Amino acid sequence: MSSNQFNPNMSLEEREKKLVEMSDEDIDFSDIPELDEAFFKNAKLVKRQPNTEAISIRVDTETLEWFRTTAKKHPEIRGYQTLINDVLRTYVTHQINNSGDS
Repeated sequence: MSSNQFNPNMSLEEREKKLVEMSDEDIDFSDIPELDEAFFKNAKLVKRQPNTEAISIRVDTETLEWFRTTAKKHPEIRGYQTLINDVLRTYVTHQINNSGDS
């Protein structure tokens, strides 16, 4: 990537557009060290600990079963309740980010 593709005067939208249009080959990784086995051997996953609240909600059986089955098939999800929360968080974030579009 040439250093003149981005400049400090560009708007966030302009920078985002350029990033989306870039191919992997256009990205300059020369100042980023390659991660080796030693890095991953010592790496620790840092999980965000959001404040949560236990609630009781009614969800139709078919929907709840989909979340349970999907979470079981993907152990990295950490459970169906986490998946439900992530879906809701994604929806809320989308609504907040697009609230000025209407």
